[in-house]
Amino acid sequence: MDKISYKSSGVDIDAGNSFVDAIKSDVKSTFNRDVIGGIGSFAGAYSLPSGYRNPVLLSATDGVGTKLKIAIESGILNSVGIDLVAMCVNDLICNFGTPLFFLDYYATGKLNPENAQAVVKGIADGCLEAECALIGGETAEMPDMYGGSDFDLAGFAVGVAERDELDRVSKLRENQIVVAIPSSGIHSNGYSLVRKLFFEKLKMSLDSEFDGKPLVETLLKPTRIYVKDFKSSRDKIIALAHITGGGLVENIPRVLPDNLSVEIEKSKIRPLPIFDFIGKYVEEDEMYRTFNMGVGMVIIVDENNVDSIFETIDGSYIIGRVVKGKKGVSLI
Repeated sequence: MDKISYKSSGVDIDAGNSFVDAIKSDVKSTFNRDVIGGIGSFAGAYSLPSGYRNPVLLSATDGVGTKLKIAIESGILNSVGIDLVAMCVNDLICNFGTPLFFLDYYATGKLNPENAQAVVKGIADGCLEAECALIGGETAEMPDMYGGSDFDLAGFAVGVAERDELDRVSKLRENQIVVAIPSSGIHSNGYSLVRKLFFEKLKMSLDSEFDGKPLVETLLKPTRIYVKDFKSSRDKIIALAHITGGGLVENIPRVLPDNLSVEIEKSKIRPLPIFDFIGKYVEEDEMYRTFNMGVGMVIIVDENNVDSIFETIDGSYIIGRVVKGKKGVSLI
């Protein structure tokens, strides 16, 4: 009987090594003075920044979901890495955590070093935008788990916060103002519904024209990263809510006490064209529970700080107010 090898079973160690070499420059571009060591050790090392009175480490993990299917089918792979970083660091800042470093997990059936490098380049770009370091990752080649060119991504972000800044809920008061920060697009939620609508129901293709350009450009628009917005205004912000799956109605209550509610005026929301289009085929309640509707992050501030927020955060605008009532969101 002929002897077999790892490569004959579908795992190419040499391709993996070549991939690691290819991504070194992108990864190193994210390093800052707190990164200890380089690439290739068993664990990434990062020095806890100085200047914190009572530091607490925060962590967040997420993926990109079925938006990956569109990236794979189109061959456009350089933006989903940004989504991966965004979905994690945008959660961290909601707990007043400053992102420090990021780790990624890339799993595929057969490693294509060029495709994987494009993905990691996007992750590095996202880390640069989020001002955090990409200090480690794992690439898993599993031919029995994934078919064809399929792959999956997971991301892990770690940040630091002052312990006395973690509790945002107790700072909420009646008549505080709810400010929207625009999304860049659909971000990374609701893509199972998006794909069913556009490709099954409407029989459109990735090349179909939408809003003056190929549909795929709108569908793969990377998630906006709000870290710099948070840093520019953190002393004015009472609370933040990252508007992901569940939309405005399910994410805002995560920062509310039991005796306060938020009223949002639907007429003030500025939906992007993609949501106006999808809304022709999906019930309004479902739209608000599935998509961000053009609002990627909500911040709650005192009324006397609203103008300062407008000056420092691009595109921000008022959509509602905190009121007395059972914890929840009312769309009026």
